[in-house]
Amino acid sequence: MKYFTSFFIIFMLLVTFPECKGPKSSNMEKNISSSEHYYVTFHTTSGDITVKLSNDTPRHRDNFLKLTEKGYFNGVLFHRVIQDFMIQSGDPDSKNAPKGKLLGNGGPGYTIPAEICKNLFHKKGALAAARTGDRANPERASSGSQFYIVQGKTFLDAELNQIEKRINQSNRKNIYYYFQKQVAAEMKNSSRPVDLQQVNQEAMIRATDSLDKYIPFRFGERQRNVYKTTGGTPHLDAAYTVFGEVVKGLDIVDKIASVSTDNNDRPFEDIKILHATVTRK
Repeated sequence: MKYFTSFFIIFMLLVTFPECKGPKSSNMEKNISSSEHYYVTFHTTSGDITVKLSNDTPRHRDNFLKLTEKGYFNGVLFHRVIQDFMIQSGDPDSKNAPKGKLLGNGGPGYTIPAEICKNLFHKKGALAAARTGDRANPERASSGSQFYIVQGKTFLDAELNQIEKRINQSNRKNIYYYFQKQVAAEMKNSSRPVDLQQVNQEAMIRATDSLDKYIPFRFGERQRNVYKTTGGTPHLDAAYTVFGEVVKGLDIVDKIASVSTDNNDRPFEDIKILHATVTRK
């Protein structure tokens, strides 16, 4: 029953995108009132960036605080930088990495369950969790430590309409990936040989039967206005967990995003998080 229930909860997150409101706690039991928030300041070689962590994503908030307080981010690089898109960090393998080394696969050895909320979206300055792709990770679980800060750009209504269509296509496809993984797990747990053809056939049946529950993704009026004026990366909405936002240092985000990079989007000159500090107010 527990196995079925966990899959059901994840599936409902795939077909609906809830409005998340109010302070919450996670199993890490951070005590916080409705009027309080935690802030993390990254002291980087390019300047300081302060982010406010959302209380609507308690697992991501508390994990981020735990890593920050133990000094996990001290010395890591912004190893992936794409202008008009985002800047990414949090890979422990980037500490003292030689020039040209491909980065982006490091982490603490665990993932964080998705906390995707409609009211937390990829506007400029959004703090979000990196993750592996849908096919291997249909639950859209987040990396245990890697994160990105959105720089983004502005969009027109017609562009946002097209992005909505692509998001819905991706979500429908991900429902199939989800059931594909579920069927394979059921076969393995019952000691049956995992037959790929049978997995695909059964997954397609379950996905088809379930698509009538799918609620199409639409940008809200506020989201559209923000993407048309302030900008962001709207194509990542409903697929990655946003768990905070920059409240000071957006100019530093722009500065980092503008640097020259190699073919793997790693800056030629290292940009390092010297240390990070936590405040609560």
